[in-house]
Amino acid sequence: MWAVPYQPSVRGGPSAYPGRMLTITQALVDQIVAHARKDHPDEACGVVAGPTGSDRPERFIPMLNAAMSPTFYEFDSGDLLRLYREMDDRDEEPVVIYHSHTATEAYPSRTDISYANEPGAHYVLVSTADTDGLGEFQFRSFRIVEGEVTEEEVKVVEAY
Repeated sequence: MWAVPYQPSVRGGPSAYPGRMLTITQALVDQIVAHARKDHPDEACGVVAGPTGSDRPERFIPMLNAAMSPTFYEFDSGDLLRLYREMDDRDEEPVVIYHSHTATEAYPSRTDISYANEPGAHYVLVSTADTDGLGEFQFRSFRIVEGEVTEEEVKVVEAY
């Protein structure tokens, strides 16, 4: 088991979500990290859905990176449409949208920021590269609203 260090972003500026953090189970963190490692050297991507309005990630949904690229991820449009229909049928929403970076730090790129269209979601990035000397990966969460990136604390729990 490992702890996720909180590394406040110097780029994010004042928080648009004061006091907000991502609370996520260790099991979900492990699944996200395992997906990132499995798809390496390509970027991995997926969603963790939760009950609408709950801000509680519950259902892990790994997606295929349609771009099959080590520097870019793209959800398959058909898969994404099916996912949103399924979440709607289950009264769920995307609580976490995640992807990996394979050679850079876990911080949203300009492309990531331009594609971020879920203002209520936590955008989790996992780096499978040791870019900071702290270990083989980073696990960080951000809010991205209207192009502004704000890093938030990650609290890992055994259960909700």
